Amino acid sequence: MSDFEEIINTRRSVRQYQDKDIAEELILKILKAGMQAPGSRLGAEPWEFVVIKNREILSKLGEIKPRVTNAPVAIVLVANIGRAFYKTVWQQDMGAAAENMLLEAVNLGLGGLWNGVAPDEEKMAKIGNIIGIDDIADLKPFCIITLGYPAEGFENKFMDKFDESRIHYEKY
Repeated sequence: MSDFEEIINTRRSVRQYQDKDIAEELILKILKAGMQAPGSRLGAEPWEFVVIKNREILSKLGEIKPRVTNAPVAIVLVANIGRAFYKTVWQQDMGAAAENMLLEAVNLGLGGLWNGVAPDEEKMAKIGNIIGIDDIADLKPFCIITLGYPAEGFENKFMDKFDESRIHYEKY
């Protein structure tokens, strides 16, 4: 199995983390991976990122998305709709960025969790308020990725999810 194949096949959602800081250079690598995602049109990628380490802010976000509270780092993926070329498919672009980030986290020996926010307008508004974008119409929270070193005893391991019955050719 190639390294890339191993990363894809072993990525799991990590919900509990060690109380250990993440080096800035690792966070930057994860952000760069997000920005390497394909977008609907070159140069019109809508993503922006808010990195949060402050325990008070993490706790406030945790009132909306409880799994955020115990993470050492959370990254709110924010869509800048004004920058998006296709205004109706920004969620697909943001999803590609989020998955790139989660795969890079595994590559770096970290764990991560995708905490969905969009399209729940109420959650988007509350999170927007916490991170200071509630007055900016073109900015919309998409999801929150939590990051950290997985809790003791957790490992990213292969789980065979392949199901040939879900594959169809030419027609359903």
